[in-house]
Amino acid sequence: MEQSEIDAMLKNIDTPEASDTPKENEHDLEWDDVQSELEQSKTGKPPVEVSAVSFEEIQKVESPKPTLDLDFILDIPLSLSVELGRNRMLISELLQLGQGSVVELSKLAGEPMDVFVNQRLIARGEVVVVNEKFGVRLTDIISPSERINKLK
Repeated sequence: MEQSEIDAMLKNIDTPEASDTPKENEHDLEWDDVQSELEQSKTGKPPVEVSAVSFEEIQKVESPKPTLDLDFILDIPLSLSVELGRNRMLISELLQLGQGSVVELSKLAGEPMDVFVNQRLIARGEVVVVNEKFGVRLTDIISPSERINKLK
């Protein structure tokens, strides 16, 4: 006997209790439920419902260009230093220094001095005397691209 014949016989059986009384348990499985579960287990994948999705079009919002207002940074303190030159020495050499000692620097006389802001080189200049005080006249401002290259 084949499965189709068994199915036909089960559908033709009509018991009076089954037709007259409602189901006691709503979770009772019917033969069609078993067949669909069997088909799903054979494919290994549960049925997937696919529906079309509609998205709203994204609108580009033009924001007004901010005006360049530098007033809020004008009160930020910076550290400015001017470097005549550099030298490396041992602690024993440092301890031997006294009044009148001469320290040799890496730069030559007349060579421009480096001007640093917050330990970043921003310019070069030369020494000037203004009202009996030393000052620096800036002779060369470092370009932003040079400053970026020095960071690397």
